[in-house]
Amino acid sequence: MTEANITRIQLDDKEVVLIGTAHVSKQSAEQVKDVIEAEQPDSVCVELDEQRYESVREGNKWKNMNIFKVVKEKKSTLLLMNMMISSFQNRVAKQFGINPGQEMVQGIDSAEEIGAELVLADRNIQTTFARVWRSIGFSGRAKLMMSVFYSIFNRETISEEELEKMKQQDMLNSVMQEFTEAFPRLKKPLIDERDQYLAEKIKQAPGEKVVAVLGAAHVPGVKREIHREQSLEQLTTIPPKSKVPKIIGWAIPIVIVSIILYTLMNNPEAAYQQTISWIIWNGSLSAIGAAVALGHPLTVITAFLVAPLSSLNPMLAAGWFAGLMQTWIRKPNVSHFENLSEDVQSLKGFWQNKVTRILLIVVLTNIGSSLGTFIGGADVIRVFFENL
Repeated sequence: MTEANITRIQLDDKEVVLIGTAHVSKQSAEQVKDVIEAEQPDSVCVELDEQRYESVREGNKWKNMNIFKVVKEKKSTLLLMNMMISSFQNRVAKQFGINPGQEMVQGIDSAEEIGAELVLADRNIQTTFARVWRSIGFSGRAKLMMSVFYSIFNRETISEEELEKMKQQDMLNSVMQEFTEAFPRLKKPLIDERDQYLAEKIKQAPGEKVVAVLGAAHVPGVKREIHREQSLEQLTTIPPKSKVPKIIGWAIPIVIVSIILYTLMNNPEAAYQQTISWIIWNGSLSAIGAAVALGHPLTVITAFLVAPLSSLNPMLAAGWFAGLMQTWIRKPNVSHFENLSEDVQSLKGFWQNKVTRILLIVVLTNIGSSLGTFIGGADVIRVFFENL
């Protein structure tokens, strides 16, 4: 048995065998099988969380998704990000004729064959995304979305050189590598914290011998962190939202309404102009966002009507109402959920599938509404100073 990509660690009376795998390599799955059969460990750890484990074992259970619930719980953006990364992974797999996560499937199967306990050692992907989301500002989120969009919908084939580079990373890291370099803060929740989480789960795995199947990029970090004490509770806690956006969110409507009311007392005609400007900018840009996502005409109208009001209340968002309207009018059926895995691999599919179209409507409508708030607000202030 070759020792390539294998790291052995002794922790008191426990031996840990790390297999550094390539997520897009057929050879990695074969090595996982050989190592587990030869080592006969008490536990096998795999770099999966519960959600991805179910996806691997039972396929993406999209048809069980409640799209109404997703929109109402404000999870549209995170789900859209998840789907984008999944589409990138599937595109790579299709180009090279492999099954994504094949080495993880082999780790699960081999653990069952030898009767070892299976440990899902990675942090919940939604927790990781949430911590990433909280670690970057508004501009960072916009750049992240654009970066992921570009990586996924860039139709150029991946070269052998790029593939070899990807073999040294996990799928999340390979998708966001350039963004991580541009935003160093992203490295901590995306890579460093997961190294710590994986290390602690591996250390806590039962038995005297543990085999861990990890992406090669995580091996150095896990090797370092496994000798330190880690707090799983701290690593899985989603940091509280910053109060600054909330303060700004309430300050903007208070200022806008105050300015319009003050203008109304001194110059009703100017106040009327301000109100119309606020409605037009908010409603139009929000409606444009819904239209770009190919929303139903009633969805576009909803976005136009709701945005000027929702922009004055940080607790509401035009995208939620537009998304719910689209869901009510064009509710996805089972086939749309079943075709998600294929549809998310192309720009055309993203816009044609009713599920992803709803998510796009929520996100793009909210972006339009945000732009309308700043432009409309600036115009309200302009009219105010002109009529002092």
